[in-house]
Amino acid sequence: MYRNGHYGAALLAVAPIGAVLTAAGLFELAVAAGVTAVALAVVPDLDQRVPGIAHRGPTHTVWFALMIGVITSVATVAVAIAGPVVSAVTGFVVGTGTIGSHIAADALTPAGIRPWRPVNDTHYSLDLVKAKNAFANYVLLGLGIAGAALAAWVGSTVATF
Repeated sequence: MYRNGHYGAALLAVAPIGAVLTAAGLFELAVAAGVTAVALAVVPDLDQRVPGIAHRGPTHTVWFALMIGVITSVATVAVAIAGPVVSAVTGFVVGTGTIGSHIAADALTPAGIRPWRPVNDTHYSLDLVKAKNAFANYVLLGLGIAGAALAAWVGSTVATF
């Protein structure tokens, strides 16, 4: 998928987290989670700018997602929007989930992914749309925006009870 599709996938991935955080009264952390997800959404595609690293190679694996989750967890604790445990867990889930959403969105394309490499070289592809399909990318973006809006509404509605 392209940039817009990955933004949408990232927003969809963090929408449930945003709803829970908003419901718990942690609106600032929910907003930070959404902003972080959008910021990290295309990080795996930086492999296209690094010589010697294949596209959809190491940056499109579960291991890379976990590494970004740990980095995001530490960064979130350093910012300390909420308590250290809540911040750390939120950072880890947002970082790992965002990279996971990128990998999942790329699995929609014929090129697919190999998320368990180098442990397992199994190729996964749903072969639904080409990555350059503008309509598919905008549909995914729209779903992500709608999911984020729904999460904000649900979270704020629950918070009022």
